[in-house]
Amino acid sequence: MLTLEGGGPNGPGRSRRHRLRRRRPWPRLRLPRVPAGAFDLAAVLALLVLAGLGILNLYAVGGLPLADHQAVVVLAGVAGLVVFWRIRARLLTLLGWACYGVAVVALAAVLVVGSEANGAQRWIALSGFTFQPSELAKLGLLIVLAGVAGSNRPDWQRFLFSLVLAAIPIGLTVLEPDLSTATLLVVLTATMMILGRIPARFLVPLFGGALVIAPLAVGLLRPYQIDRLTAFLAATPANSGTGWAVYQAHIALASGGLLGQAGNPMRQLLAEYLPERETDLALASLAEQWGLVAAAAAVAAALVLVWRLAVAARVPRERAGGLVAAGLAVLIGVEAAVSLGGNLGLLPVAGVPFPLVSYGGTAVFVHLVALGIVLAVRRDGARRRLWSAPSWRHARPRLGRFAALALTCLLLVFAGYAWNLQNTQGAALRLAGQSQMTRCITLPAPRGTITDRHGTPLATGVDTQTVLAVPALLRGRPADVDRLAALTGQPADAVQHTLDTLPATTLSTPLADVPPATAGQIAAAGLPGVVLVPKPARRYPEGALLGPMLGFAGIATPTELRRWPGLSPTAIVGRAGLEQSYDAVLRGVDGQDCFTVDPVGEPVAQSTIRAPVPGADLRLSLDLPLQRYLTSTLAGALATEPHGAVGGAVAMDPRTGAVLAMASLPSFDNNAYGPPVDSAALQAAARAPGQPTLEHVTQLAAPPGSTFKLVVAAADLRAPPWDPGAVIPTGGSFTLGGHTFNNWRVLPPQNLVQAIAWSNDVYFYKLAAALGPDALTGTAGEFGVGQPTGIDLPGESAGYLGTPQSVTQAGGTWYGGSTVILGIGQGYLTVTPLQNARWTAAAATGNLVTPRLGMATGSGTYTALPAPRTTPLPFAGLLGPVREGMRAAVTSGTATQLNSLPVPVGAKTGTAQDPSAGGSGLDDWMTAAAPFDSPSIVVTAMVQGHGDGASRTGPVVRQALDYYFAHQQDILATPPVQQVAGG
Repeated sequence: MLTLEGGGPNGPGRSRRHRLRRRRPWPRLRLPRVPAGAFDLAAVLALLVLAGLGILNLYAVGGLPLADHQAVVVLAGVAGLVVFWRIRARLLTLLGWACYGVAVVALAAVLVVGSEANGAQRWIALSGFTFQPSELAKLGLLIVLAGVAGSNRPDWQRFLFSLVLAAIPIGLTVLEPDLSTATLLVVLTATMMILGRIPARFLVPLFGGALVIAPLAVGLLRPYQIDRLTAFLAATPANSGTGWAVYQAHIALASGGLLGQAGNPMRQLLAEYLPERETDLALASLAEQWGLVAAAAAVAAALVLVWRLAVAARVPRERAGGLVAAGLAVLIGVEAAVSLGGNLGLLPVAGVPFPLVSYGGTAVFVHLVALGIVLAVRRDGARRRLWSAPSWRHARPRLGRFAALALTCLLLVFAGYAWNLQNTQGAALRLAGQSQMTRCITLPAPRGTITDRHGTPLATGVDTQTVLAVPALLRGRPADVDRLAALTGQPADAVQHTLDTLPATTLSTPLADVPPATAGQIAAAGLPGVVLVPKPARRYPEGALLGPMLGFAGIATPTELRRWPGLSPTAIVGRAGLEQSYDAVLRGVDGQDCFTVDPVGEPVAQSTIRAPVPGADLRLSLDLPLQRYLTSTLAGALATEPHGAVGGAVAMDPRTGAVLAMASLPSFDNNAYGPPVDSAALQAAARAPGQPTLEHVTQLAAPPGSTFKLVVAAADLRAPPWDPGAVIPTGGSFTLGGHTFNNWRVLPPQNLVQAIAWSNDVYFYKLAAALGPDALTGTAGEFGVGQPTGIDLPGESAGYLGTPQSVTQAGGTWYGGSTVILGIGQGYLTVTPLQNARWTAAAATGNLVTPRLGMATGSGTYTALPAPRTTPLPFAGLLGPVREGMRAAVTSGTATQLNSLPVPVGAKTGTAQDPSAGGSGLDDWMTAAAPFDSPSIVVTAMVQGHGDGASRTGPVVRQALDYYFAHQQDILATPPVQQVAGG
């Protein structure tokens, strides 16, 4: 460099040199040119990008007023940038002290006259203008610390002066309290000390002491700040408070996609769910409203700004200027990192806004002015003086670029986390966001009808519909309220009063129940905020005739909710009987009428409607006239019995297991379950004798008496201790081990067929003793004794078939007499009427069927249900003598009352002692199959009372068979069904 004449930078030498240039031409010496970096266009553009993105976010979440206010502040800040860019570096110290002094005075004034919000006084309001002194304190402290740390004073003075200067604004800021800004001021102070090369012997004790006393700062935290810290430390954010805010930030980041919600008409509502969307969570809001591209641009612009400031720190010839640039780089980088980390939940939400993007006039203005000051010192440093000392003589800020690199890595890591969050949890978060702003009214699916085999309804829904109103959408439209009131037949004032008195968050309220015609008129009117919901009532036209069999439907219990995951807690499900067994068929799929709600839960618009899918109808194998007739005859048999005596009767097709009728008495009317529930009727049924809520054919087990002799006879045919045709002496009693077992009457010697026909107890005493318990119980098991039949009804009793092993395990004793009385259906043995009918059908046909009530399902067109499994008995070919005995019982034995029927019948009677039965403690049984050469029906009846020898059940069976054969063609005729493949 060539020095033409002495003098300082502004001394006479400079002007004289210029005069000499004008006098004569000097040699063309290349003087240092002002570098292009004197005005950092990249930094200015980065600032403008950040400010512009902030304005876009405010426009999206707050509309033009908020965006205009921020735009005015940005323009003022740009003007300030231009003004301060023109200042000379020598004015930097003066500017810093002025800024610092004003900030300190203003911070002190805030404590006296400041505006309060959220429990803190941080602002000064002057004629509509709000000013936050703590933001100005950042700039003032930055410049004065740069001057002190960058001075040539002794190290201890630089350290001590820096601490004193920092303590004043930090202390005043803590008193507001504004702990987030106070923390930034502490970080700024530490940064300036490190960058200013204050020796480690001063800094290490300072930082060590700060770490020791840091836990004491928890006592200074306000409740909301503790909530923020707790939410950050918690493994899973809570559903409210700060944890909820971070969760909403995640939803916002996931919902924005690449380009945001700019075209979504619900964007304003989406924005309402994100708290602090203008300030602390502005970056998440920017991503939601304008997409991840905009958020990435903000982070990239912040990185550009940090690096341009870090580079600018190496240009100024004065240490103070470099420290200002480096300190501002770290400050902006820390603000960006803390804000981004808080938005992602990686750092506590500390109340630190994202630079220039978050709303805040003071912060935006100060940041722009600060850049102008850095540009000013950069410009002075870029203008090389001919008399300037070499750059190596000026110590640059220590670790400036390293700090920028560290902040860059941190921001990039945070950005990578955001990208991973979008990829791995984006779909779930978007669904959560949609779910939280949606409230739905359930539209119950019409439950399918249950009919008999001919289509006669046995269980139906009701046609009534409930009119629901959404108060928030309807009450502000008087004309629609008047129209709805007229359609429902209510005074308009009453409807309006109902809507006005409900909270705004009420999703719906019932106004009236209307018939189908009125419901159609309301639907045609298309009134917004009016929903028609089918009334979930169930009606049973036959009442007590089929009460225990059909069961009832009601609100789902915890058991049903576990059985059907995803079921609505208010869903109507089958709770008993066929309603429960075929609930999946009958229930259908509920629909939804959904509404969009704001964050407080107030509906703002209708969203989507999903119509319900009606349940399918269920056709039973029952013939309703036969059911009525069988129940009537059973009621006649019980009419002379003591109050509370019970009875059950079943008519079944022995070839398929299809149940044609099933009577249970006493019974109850399942219409009592409603809705609405008739509590009085249900309590009366619960207290009534005879357990009317039980289905006695499948749930009442009793000793079968002599009807069990069919099973004992089958056991004899498998491994006969004597030939079935052999005549065995019987008489009036049998003695074994000193115990005498009586016959029901004195009978002559008989063979197996005669013993079945006359129900000879002594014959079967001897036969049971000869067979032994294992042969008896083994054969009984193959007839299904002691096992559920598998009928499609819940709660079926398995009965009880004891064995020597099971009785011993239960603490009892199996004696020889136990085997003897088992031979006549007493002792360790109870069965249901349906089990009895099942073994009767097996003895008559050789096949063990699975009883079934459900025949087909569908709506209009029916599809047959799969046929239940039929199991051939392994000894079916040996059962001829059993069938002969059944037939002989009708022609000449104990069941001759059936001999008058128009078809041949095989039957067996029975009487059993039963201490649990009413009256004399006897169970009266009869079971029969007809026509006996090719059976198409089995009828079994049981009555607990004082009769014996089928004196009560005989008429029930006889009349049922008589009715069946008189109407067989009509009973078995059914509408066509589509057979299931392989069924």
